[in-house]
Amino acid sequence: MGPIMTAAAIGAGAVVAVVAAPVVLGAAGFTSAGIAAGSIGAKMMSAAAVANGGGVAAGGVVAGLQAADQGLVPGR
Repeated sequence: MGPIMTAAAIGAGAVVAVVAAPVVLGAAGFTSAGIAAGSIGAKMMSAAAVANGGGVAAGGVVAGLQAADQGLVPGR
């Protein structure tokens, strides 16, 4: 594969990742209204809260995924 095809493949992969990210985060329970009850995101949040003595740490994985969902979908 030549350099132009490699660059095109990288560009296409980046576009797919940006388009798919909100769908994947929503399916995991990270919604515009917060983390959906009973979802994978809720289980992650619960585990993070237990590990941190009752609260979810700012800058942690769960907080980061929630923030990413908010920032990836225009108009939220």
